[in-house]
Amino acid sequence: MTELKKRKGGGAKTSRSETVTVRLEPKLRYFAELAARKQRRTLSSFIEWTIQEELEKIYLEEPSSSNYGEQGTTVAASMHRLWDVDEEVRFIKLGLYFPDLMTHEDQILWKLIRENGALWRGSYYGLKQEWTWAVNEATLDFELLRQHWSTFLSVARGEKDRSVLPKWERISPNGGQTVNLDFLNSNDDIPF
Repeated sequence: MTELKKRKGGGAKTSRSETVTVRLEPKLRYFAELAARKQRRTLSSFIEWTIQEELEKIYLEEPSSSNYGEQGTTVAASMHRLWDVDEEVRFIKLGLYFPDLMTHEDQILWKLIRENGALWRGSYYGLKQEWTWAVNEATLDFELLRQHWSTFLSVARGEKDRSVLPKWERISPNGGQTVNLDFLNSNDDIPF
């Protein structure tokens, strides 16, 4: 019985692409089909190819007109920096490298993540010994983000209160007092 179920389901399927529904006016569709025929492609393949070609032309960072020779960054050139199979990692990369492309909802989520010290490696700093961190790929605890991703999404959508987000010690557990470690450098005999 299990053999039949396995065969009937076809096993694990890996999808090469995702389906996107696109509305085209009849005239545009007709000429897209003609162009696809000319290239011996299906309409779907032609649309995919056309998008790929355009990604080479659209700049995420425009070439600077003041610096001669500066290339700028196209969507295609940014693929290696922005793509990841995990949604949360793609989101972080977009926030780090191109935050101006985020929607308003994305910006709310990004602010929650940036301001949550539990997600970031850092150190206690200053007279008050407050937890501080730099926002970059190297300091983010991606595993902790994965564990709490759905919680961050729920808070950003207003479905849950901020109090459910991961917590961290904002002030050093030693109460902001500096620990004196001078005895380690002392040449005095230890009296015991």
